[in-house]
Amino acid sequence: MPTPPNQSLARGLALLSAVGEGARTLAALARATGLPPATVHRLVLTLEAQGFVERPVRGTIVPGPALTQFAADFGPHDRLAAIARPLIRRLAARFRAPVQLAVLEGDMATYLVKEGEGSDALFTREGGQLEAYCSALGKVLLAALPAPDRAAYLAGGPFPPLTARTITDPVLLAAELERTAARGYARDEGEVDVGLSCLAVPIPGGNAALSLSLRDGVRPGDRHRAMLGACATAIGEALLAKS
Repeated sequence: MPTPPNQSLARGLALLSAVGEGARTLAALARATGLPPATVHRLVLTLEAQGFVERPVRGTIVPGPALTQFAADFGPHDRLAAIARPLIRRLAARFRAPVQLAVLEGDMATYLVKEGEGSDALFTREGGQLEAYCSALGKVLLAALPAPDRAAYLAGGPFPPLTARTITDPVLLAAELERTAARGYARDEGEVDVGLSCLAVPIPGGNAALSLSLRDGVRPGDRHRAMLGACATAIGEALLAKS
């Protein structure tokens, strides 16, 4: 038989959710959670002792410092990384090569997950950023932008070359982003680092992208693209299922 959920914990979490959504009195919390007022009162006392709620004014219950700190420490990007990491780790092990996940923040690609053999040799790092125009990951993220936002990005150059292969002409970059949007993936052939070949695909519904990096003249092929796409789809489905 499956282990039943802990009812006390479930009630406490329901109460915290109600506080976060704006319930501010014992009566309001009882209505929001469907719990008896006496139960709500006991839970509030317990959570207040742990700093998860507080009562600065008589009869008013608000999020406490422990709850607000927890929320600050674990944002949407942390959730995405936590869900995606085990899937990325398994894929990277199959490829025996680095697999990375990034999101677009402003004009930069922010790397959230980096796993796999050879990761230490890459100059990227988790939490670090790279200009979006020059990498496969960045191209996928830029290609997903609404047309006005993409046009604004392209008008905001210049785009300095990192290697002789970096696309620096806004017209050529615009065409590359159009191709990326149409085919559903992007490539980077030594545009960031000489000898590095990368393939990137979007994560459905995640406003994020996934990439594979190979060296020594090896280019990701159709098999790599299919497996990378399947992993991105699995991440997207997990995000949707847990939302």
